[in-house]
Amino acid sequence: MITLKSEREISLMREAGRVIALVFKELKPLCKPGVSTLYLSQKAEEIIRSHGCTPTFLGYGGFSGAICVSVNETLIHGIPSDKIILKEGDIVSLDVGATYKGYCADAARTFAVGTCMEHATKLMQVTQESFFNAVKLIKDGTPLGDVCHAIQVYCEERGYSLPRDYTGHGVGAHLHEDPAIPNYGKEGVGPILKAGMTLAIEPMVAEGKNKVRVLGDGWTTKMKDGKWSAHYENTVVVTKDGYEILTLEEE
Repeated sequence: MITLKSEREISLMREAGRVIALVFKELKPLCKPGVSTLYLSQKAEEIIRSHGCTPTFLGYGGFSGAICVSVNETLIHGIPSDKIILKEGDIVSLDVGATYKGYCADAARTFAVGTCMEHATKLMQVTQESFFNAVKLIKDGTPLGDVCHAIQVYCEERGYSLPRDYTGHGVGAHLHEDPAIPNYGKEGVGPILKAGMTLAIEPMVAEGKNKVRVLGDGWTTKMKDGKWSAHYENTVVVTKDGYEILTLEEE
């Protein structure tokens, strides 16, 4: 069931989103050669807790990290480890959830480690741009399929693929709520967006084919062909005339 959030609920999610944005601001300069993915997770947890929130992912379904840290061909759900060390030219996706007084927000960013090759820079750019190209369609009365279709077209026209095993989702009192938000779809179909809906919209974009494989840990999801992928996500509130992004760091 899709639930509409009250202004009180949205205000709590707004605070969770503010803290997530702070995590990205603090962690971006730490994404450098020689740093372990476990260190990034530990720093994120420190920041989240120091601002009165809890890390939503920690223990969720048995996940052992405070955040997901996914490098290069790892699409999502990378388990933080002291054995995974960032190298010059890598790209690293940080997926962060924070819960404040029972309400959560969810967002992801992909950062360059040092200086990346042009193909990696372009992948990250298109992934982020596909989010903003789609989110501008959001307002009360828009079919969700319009948003999904916009992500798909933007990425595929530029030669990228979109894995279909994972989707965005509603978010609020629970990390995963209705509706599912695929990164592909048809215009004019799906649930009609209503003011008060809170959505985690998250393009997950691959350089090669869209097939994935999950490692034996049950979490780490890699591109089957070994090519790189990027992830960009924000928590968005539908408003009467448009939208508000709750997890956007101030530039």
